[in-house]
Amino acid sequence: MEEGKKTVNFEEKIPHYSPNGVGDKLKKVMIAFVVIIAAAVVAMNSTYQIREQEQVVLTTLGKAQAVTEPGLHFKIPFIQQIQKVNTTIQGLSIGYDETTNETITSEAVMITNDYNFIDVDFFIEYKVSDPVKAVYASSEPIKILKNLAQSSIRNVIGSYDVDSVLTTGKNEIQSSIREVLSKQLEKHDIGLTLVNVTIQDSEPPTAEIMEAFKNVETAKQGKETAINNANKYKNEKLPTAEAEADKIIKEAEAYKQERINEATGQVARFNAMYEEYIKNPTVTKQRMFYEAMEEVLPDLELIIDSSNGVQKVLPLDSFFGTDETTTNKEEN
Repeated sequence: MEEGKKTVNFEEKIPHYSPNGVGDKLKKVMIAFVVIIAAAVVAMNSTYQIREQEQVVLTTLGKAQAVTEPGLHFKIPFIQQIQKVNTTIQGLSIGYDETTNETITSEAVMITNDYNFIDVDFFIEYKVSDPVKAVYASSEPIKILKNLAQSSIRNVIGSYDVDSVLTTGKNEIQSSIREVLSKQLEKHDIGLTLVNVTIQDSEPPTAEIMEAFKNVETAKQGKETAINNANKYKNEKLPTAEAEADKIIKEAEAYKQERINEATGQVARFNAMYEEYIKNPTVTKQRMFYEAMEEVLPDLELIIDSSNGVQKVLPLDSFFGTDETTTNKEEN
């Protein structure tokens, strides 16, 4: 190398490469990254936000409680669980589909107390009154509400006639349904409260239902005709039957009175004979004997000799009346 020139050692300028040093740094970075991720997860699971018109059910090892204050709240990660509940007024339709506005026949068609079919649509408004019961009291509280609403609606509609449902009775019907459904919700206690019930529409049913309705009306008319015919026949026959019954009753009463009078006379006659018999038994016996013989043998002439020169001849008609034979002899 030439004199005066500086010699450069390239081995001193190039840093020494160490594989173990790079690995340690990378490991530290990975650990730091995992720690940051874990801290972020823990932080995210430690807080929750409650907005207006919203409540939270906080469950700690199976024990639930409601958190109602809006804002930021803290919880124990992985031990406490939250479920948010919407407390705004919500609604469900009965009798029609809200998205397509098509009628649901199985829900809409009902029968009134005058046996008419009618198609009625309802809208039920409700809200959550107890978030814990709304989450844990039942698995499907909305389905239970809908079933209770359908039952209450059918019971109330069934107590009104078709004209009231179609025209003048809608407000009264809505009020009655609200009262009945509110009591049912209180009884089942599923954490929901009723806000309002509204009749959306009411109209006569479809053609198929109308055909069935006509059949019902025909049957009703046939029933009325049969009842009227029966009443007519009754009105025709009843006076005659009553007169015949009255006649039979009067004849029976007359026959009864006749037999009573006859029996009374026989008793009086017997008593009179008995009194005479007591006075003179022998004479009474003889007289009764003669009367009996006269009744049994009316043509017999009976001569009674009393051994005193006086004879009695029975019967005595020839002595007191004019015999036809004697009269005929005198005329000849």
